[in-house]
Amino acid sequence: MTKKKLVLVPGLLCNGALWAHQITHLSEIADVIVADTLQDDSVEAMAHRLLEAVDGTFSIAGLSMGGYVAQAVLREAPERVERLALLDTSARADSEEQHRRRRGLIQLAKMGKFKGVTPRLLPMLIHPDRLEEDALSGAVMEMAAEVGQDAFVQQQTAIINRPDNRPDLTRIGVPTLVICGRQDEITPLELSQEIAAGINKARLCIIEDCGHLSSMERPQAVTALMRDWLENSGLAV
Repeated sequence: MTKKKLVLVPGLLCNGALWAHQITHLSEIADVIVADTLQDDSVEAMAHRLLEAVDGTFSIAGLSMGGYVAQAVLREAPERVERLALLDTSARADSEEQHRRRRGLIQLAKMGKFKGVTPRLLPMLIHPDRLEEDALSGAVMEMAAEVGQDAFVQQQTAIINRPDNRPDLTRIGVPTLVICGRQDEITPLELSQEIAAGINKARLCIIEDCGHLSSMERPQAVTALMRDWLENSGLAV
């Protein structure tokens, strides 16, 4: 029996390590591909690269920036997507305040002051109760260091210039899983609630005691939800 394809799209300063548990355990039921989000400075270009790299139809899951890319894939080639999972992300464009903050970070990086994810930034990414877990915090910081300064600048530029996707949510007609950590500070729960309310075939799942990087913080829970999403099409409630 031929496996279906599953494309996993990392977030800002993330790579395949973001999806390590899902890659290991969902490979039993799907051919898993991690999208390349390190070379382009727009979500549309990232989406185009993904569509060029993957043949045929596929299911797609994106976390944070990866969710912006996944939504761009749906805008460009909805006929290629069988299922959609959006984790800890938003359908909105950045506010002016967010633009200013991102531009400031880009300027610092270009001045040679890129530091990736530091212990000071970790509380925004993972639940405060997990900060003392060296394996988790270390994996997050190592992942950001591997992504590096150049990709960080391009990714921030892509995020700044992404469109407001809220008007397009009603056009999404595939079974959609929306996941959010209850304590996500970067893309708070109300943004996931907004996405789920806007998509007809959407199921919202909230993961308790979890921050922004749900696939790393609560990997077993995320993998279980995604396995059900892949194996069952009737997600609408």
